Amino acid sequence: QVQLVESGGGLVQPGGSLRLSCAASGIIFWLYDMGWYRQAPGKQRELVARITSRDNTNYADSVQGRFTISKNNAKSTVYLQMNSLKPEDTAVYYCNALFGSREFWGQGTQVTVSS
Repeated sequence: QVQLVESGGGLVQPGGSLRLSCAASGIIFWLYDMGWYRQAPGKQRELVARITSRDNTNYADSVQGRFTISKNNAKSTVYLQMNSLKPEDTAVYYCNALFGSREFWGQGTQVTVSS
């Protein structure tokens, strides 16, 4: 059974930082491209950051320079370090694992940026 379990969300003030984690089980983690997506109320889910099996990364323009995605294959965990958070970063953040036609999602973790 595949599970992606996110953690690390919460309430933070503008300018603050959070680190999200996604622990994967039931997959050969190092084979997968791992990503973080987010969905704000009334908006479509969007890609925030992705790290490939070869450690190539890409980011949405809106988070470039503020967010960093990384992974630890030994722990089957992907991270999203979020700095200089803005109110518009408020959303539910989802972990994604992709390998060919096999795709899995976590349950999401809420991030709220507010004073």
